Amino acid sequence: MADPHTSVRPSAIHLHRKSRVLELCYPDGRRCELPCEFLRVYSPSAEVRGHGAGQEVLQVGKKEVNITRIDPVGSYAIRLHFDDGHDTGLYSWDLLNDLGNRKKSLWQQYLVRLEEAGQQR
Repeated sequence: MADPHTSVRPSAIHLHRKSRVLELCYPDGRRCELPCEFLRVYSPSAEVRGHGAGQEVLQVGKKEVNITRIDPVGSYAIRLHFDDGHDTGLYSWDLLNDLGNRKKSLWQQYLVRLEEAGQQR
């Protein structure tokens, strides 16, 4: 696990409620836009990830989910409160950076899992 003091911390975080996107701005000028739905279905909580490999719970019906509140957690993470009541799991700076870097492939994996389960967003 990376040292939280050397993690890439965003210099600004903007929630765009209308478009349901969380925008992260980094000191090097990089910007990352993470849809609320994406953040919800890839929540780091045990409720979503389970307690071990293969125990992940497929999240369905989250297409219109939005973030209602963002709470800082120390200097290493944020807690996101979603309008469907989900508010567990801490989004560390490293996790948010990883989600941003792998957004395209993770999103495709999610869509395939939904289709295989006969579910919809």
